Amino acid sequence: MTRYIIKRILLAILTIFVICAITFFTMHAVPGGPFNKEKALSEATINALNERYNLDKPLPTQFLMWIKGMLHGDFGVSLKNGREISAIIGESFPISCRLGLTAVIIALVLGTIFGSLAALMRNKLPDRIIVFFSTLFTAVPSFVLATLLLLVFAIKLGWFPVWSANTTSYTLPVVALCAYPMAYTTRLAKTSMLDALSQDYIRTAKAKGVAKWKVIFKHALRNSLIPVITYAGPEIAYIITGSMVVETIFTVGGIGSKFVASINNRDYTMIMATTVFLATLMVIANLICDLLYKVVDPRIKYE
Repeated sequence: MTRYIIKRILLAILTIFVICAITFFTMHAVPGGPFNKEKALSEATINALNERYNLDKPLPTQFLMWIKGMLHGDFGVSLKNGREISAIIGESFPISCRLGLTAVIIALVLGTIFGSLAALMRNKLPDRIIVFFSTLFTAVPSFVLATLLLLVFAIKLGWFPVWSANTTSYTLPVVALCAYPMAYTTRLAKTSMLDALSQDYIRTAKAKGVAKWKVIFKHALRNSLIPVITYAGPEIAYIITGSMVVETIFTVGGIGSKFVASINNRDYTMIMATTVFLATLMVIANLICDLLYKVVDPRIKYE
């Protein structure tokens, strides 16, 4: 197992490096520059800015300087406001993390419960109700649901305040973020539970007179969680880093909205830093989920 863990960690590092390279060279291949504005700057000003931010050096040199800085925790400075990007991420990520963790916990817990309930009561009324709503929430995009929630509950009914620095109500953003993953987890948990209930060891346990709750929770549910864990890895990283559109709709000052703003501002350093940061979280989440398989199912062997 130790060999497998070391191998996965090395592959994760290689993946992050490839993402860094693709992000860096893609950004510099985009036509235009970060200092292009509607009102053109003088050539001397642009040259001075390029020299200030090391954009006048060859691309390989810029790439090595950028990688070296990131290894020391230095993401550089924003090309638009001159602030340290690490400070911007430090301010915005806790907001996205708090919002995302709440949403992902609700989505995974409720999705597993609803999916298991639907499997245990297959073709009955609870199953049909759960399938209907899981299909509905899977089909509705998060930005559409977020807009409807904001319009109805915040503006029309006034039940929830619009998000601001002073009124941090996370209810509507959490609902908008967790609706799709909860619905998908429900469908995934139902399919996995039905597959687990049809296995020979479940029939054997029932034949031996094992209590029904023990068969469901100790045997069937535990083995049906593997597909859920597989899905949970990238989904946790995605939700925690914040849905960009949902954060923008609710004006949540998380890292997702900062990423959208950096794209609109052609802020190269901010785009590259946030992309690598989010990708690193995704890789780490997948790595952790791969290692959790052994905890859920001891029969799994790593090679």
